[in-house]
Amino acid sequence: MGHMDQARGRIFPALGAVSYGIDEKQIQATPQGQNATFSQIMLRLPGVVQDSYGEVHVRGEHGGLTYRVNGVLLPEGLNGFGQELDTRIIQSMNLLTGTLPAQFGFRTAGIVDVNTKSGSQLKHNQLSLYGGSYQTFAPSLQLGGHKGNFEYFTTVSYNRNAIGIENPTGSFRPVHDLTEQEKAFGYFSWHPDDANRLSLLTSASYSDFEIPNTPGLPQLYALDGTDIQKSPVQSRFLRDSQTEQNYYAVVSWQHTQDNLNFQASPFFRYGRIDYTPDPIRDLVFQGVSEHEVNDFTTGGMQFDLSWNIAKNHTVRAGALGQYTSERLDTNSLVFLTSSESQQLSATPQRVIDNSGNWSVEAGAYLQDEYKITRSLTFNYGIRYDRFASSFDNEGQLSPRANLVWKPLRNTTFHIGYSRYFAPPSPQYIYPSTLARFAGTTNAPASPAGDATKVEKSHYVDIGILQRITPQFQVTVDAFSKWAHDMTDLGQFGRAVILAPFSYRRGHIYGTELGMSWRKGHWSVFGNFSFVKTGAHDINSAQYQFSQQELDYIRHHDIQLDHQGKYTASSGVSWSNTHHLAYVDFIYGNGLRSGFANIDKEPQYAVFNIGYQYTMTPVPLGHALRLRADVVNLFDKKYQLRDGSGVGVYQAQYGQRRGIYGAVIADF
Repeated sequence: MGHMDQARGRIFPALGAVSYGIDEKQIQATPQGQNATFSQIMLRLPGVVQDSYGEVHVRGEHGGLTYRVNGVLLPEGLNGFGQELDTRIIQSMNLLTGTLPAQFGFRTAGIVDVNTKSGSQLKHNQLSLYGGSYQTFAPSLQLGGHKGNFEYFTTVSYNRNAIGIENPTGSFRPVHDLTEQEKAFGYFSWHPDDANRLSLLTSASYSDFEIPNTPGLPQLYALDGTDIQKSPVQSRFLRDSQTEQNYYAVVSWQHTQDNLNFQASPFFRYGRIDYTPDPIRDLVFQGVSEHEVNDFTTGGMQFDLSWNIAKNHTVRAGALGQYTSERLDTNSLVFLTSSESQQLSATPQRVIDNSGNWSVEAGAYLQDEYKITRSLTFNYGIRYDRFASSFDNEGQLSPRANLVWKPLRNTTFHIGYSRYFAPPSPQYIYPSTLARFAGTTNAPASPAGDATKVEKSHYVDIGILQRITPQFQVTVDAFSKWAHDMTDLGQFGRAVILAPFSYRRGHIYGTELGMSWRKGHWSVFGNFSFVKTGAHDINSAQYQFSQQELDYIRHHDIQLDHQGKYTASSGVSWSNTHHLAYVDFIYGNGLRSGFANIDKEPQYAVFNIGYQYTMTPVPLGHALRLRADVVNLFDKKYQLRDGSGVGVYQAQYGQRRGIYGAVIADF
């Protein structure tokens, strides 16, 4: 089975892209270990910035990540905050950034490449009970095995806690923030012979979130049937909630023979976000109560091959096509207003709107890996992409080139250029929908509402990987990107559904430093990054912004709201057969805030510690692990968002101190 994994790796090599890796051992030395969210694992990689709602930003981009599991592209879903990828499935993970080779298209901010645990590698089944602060209770089960040419790995988990979304206040415990999340993942593969493998990836997740409240908000609107003097309506009792569900299945056929390897993968995905308001209190505090249901269905096919056509040439080619259907159904209660936006009536009016979009994304590529000498490799290629939708139709021919030079055994230089074509999510609000809310408390902030176009960019990257000793390596990398119609995402309303908008021009540049050292029982890592962003002239979905803000951004370069100028992460761990102890550190310089992102949030530094003890052997099993984690050891109060900034709706604070424990049994 291992030779098929090696063959699959030859279809999708990094080829000059920057690659940062993390394995299961390092995950265990991360706060909360396998119970950590996927985003928390990514924060331990260079160039990754923390944001609210579990989001991360790679190299100054908002979104734009492609996820692959066992070499298979995962179909894209909605932009909510439920993290469906489960850390428990990871055997190893790599983040590819920079100037990606031609086989990677559409979402090119980074490729999150996950290799899952497998039945043939899994030594034992595992049952875990995890819990602690914020009423956390998170049991999980992992099962795997193999028999003959068949193997499988599955995991199911449940998570209940009282801090599902970041607290909008600096209090220790958020108000109204309970979440319940269920996840299931399965990987199944069958080898009918040594040249072929059939595999199935399947995942299901269902999550309920309460939207946390900010106590003490002022009443802004009058509502018939309420008397604030006799019975005040308080914001701490808001009962807004949101559910998210995602399901996908990917079937793959891999064939390898002599110098030819290929993989074909049809896929399907369905997702839904359902936001349920608190009608009375939402009307009183924000003038609109809107029930939103956003559905997303995607189906498509991916094909990739590699062929060693000559001694120094490996040709790679492939194609991807997918169709997406998106639907947004809203049932809103609003108040009528005057031309000066003054409330005219205390009786709410109902507005029902059902709309939908479709999109087709297709791309094909051809590239050649040319080994000029034993130490010099030139990878060059070209791809053509097309995006057609209910609101746009564009295409682009994109050249890619990377040069990798290894003058010494422990020294590797790379330099590259890529042209990128990144379609937006098919979430577009039509003028007819905007017109329905004219003269109400949900009227658009400005009249224009152009459709978001495809982001087209030039990207250059240069860097060096130096192994100072066999155990100690350092990576230094610099990058720059120039974009037309630069895509961004924003939250426009209490429902956590991120919607796309774009800037006419944008520029991102920065540097990264990564370091790792392992020797004996010790392991150390350290990362630092600097990112600077700039953009001007919002040219789509303008109705979400005030005219004053649009006018300012049209004539001034602004920094993007998700820019974290300086970020750092580091960790030290010591482990042997029975003991694991670690100290972990995260630093952020603050995301942007204020009118046109002129201000920024304060910097912060968070420390975490943990310890795990393994007992072997044990009755009725193979091993028993006892684990304790302290997250935010010094109870640092830090704010990620203050509710201001371009596309920012609500304030969020990072988690205060949390103490957690686990009992993990191998059987």
